[in-house]
Amino acid sequence: MNTGIFRSLRVLVTATALAGAFCTAFAQTQAYPSRPVKLVVPAAAGTAMDTTGRLIAEELKAAFNQAVIVENRLGAQLIIGTEYVAKSPPDGYTLVLGSNTSHSSNPYLFKRIGYDPIKDFAPVSGLMTLPVVVVVNPKLPVNSMQELLDYVRSRPGKTSYGYGNSISHLTGAAIAKASGGDPTATPYKSTPQTLTDLVGGQIDFAAIDTASVKPFLTSGRLRALAVSSAARTSLVPGVPAMAETPALGGYELIAWIGLFAPAGTPADIVNQLSVEVRKALAKPAISERFAGFGAEVTPFNPQELDKFTRAQLEFWGKRIREAGLQPE
Repeated sequence: MNTGIFRSLRVLVTATALAGAFCTAFAQTQAYPSRPVKLVVPAAAGTAMDTTGRLIAEELKAAFNQAVIVENRLGAQLIIGTEYVAKSPPDGYTLVLGSNTSHSSNPYLFKRIGYDPIKDFAPVSGLMTLPVVVVVNPKLPVNSMQELLDYVRSRPGKTSYGYGNSISHLTGAAIAKASGGDPTATPYKSTPQTLTDLVGGQIDFAAIDTASVKPFLTSGRLRALAVSSAARTSLVPGVPAMAETPALGGYELIAWIGLFAPAGTPADIVNQLSVEVRKALAKPAISERFAGFGAEVTPFNPQELDKFTRAQLEFWGKRIREAGLQPE
């Protein structure tokens, strides 16, 4: 066979094979998702994270015409569910809600966690931010942050606060330090358990996210003293910021939630997910739902969420050191 013809034939066969491979890969990408997607919520049912996860799952289900199954894998300050997703196949079929607990504070509060908040995840989309509210049982004779500090200081070793996540823990520790007292820190597996004991009088105060605490404030079962945002917020009208109390001047800490996939998930799948999530967040019905439980929408794209996650990791590290908390 003529050498030139053979060379041309070989080039044609190679080009055809490459084109076929490209078309197959393209078709596979277009087909995503071709089976149910699992969205892991590493927190308990009824929390802000759980409510958020179920809203997003419904929106993705409608967008993809494919089931998006919410799976609560709670425990160990969100470590169990987060680590599970970090070690899952990076194919877009296992996602996780990350937060200030899993991605900002756990690396500083625990000597060992089974994941790296930056290296082991592909950021997909920001979802929301929300402050926590410092609350007490109405039977406690305090009506302001300053009165709470005085109350704790005047009863060394006889008061307590509870926490079911990192922002509650850190905010409680900051209050304890500012009071000069020695309240007992009581850990819980989740926020709902913290609320139950606070209402029951087993603990004296706690810092609870706006989504979880709002029904308790509306019903009068708890009293709000302050919010953890830098300034007052319309999300909790009439409640001062912690920073307005001199001993807590400059204090600011917010909770946040974002959507992540395992590191190595193809960029086109990440972007496809991100676009659909941010379309959902742009709907007035979704933003109004978030506002209804005290949260603000943060529709970060993957690059923005990556930058935000890195900044929050550094910020929380600083706050944890200031509070004097040591890793367990």
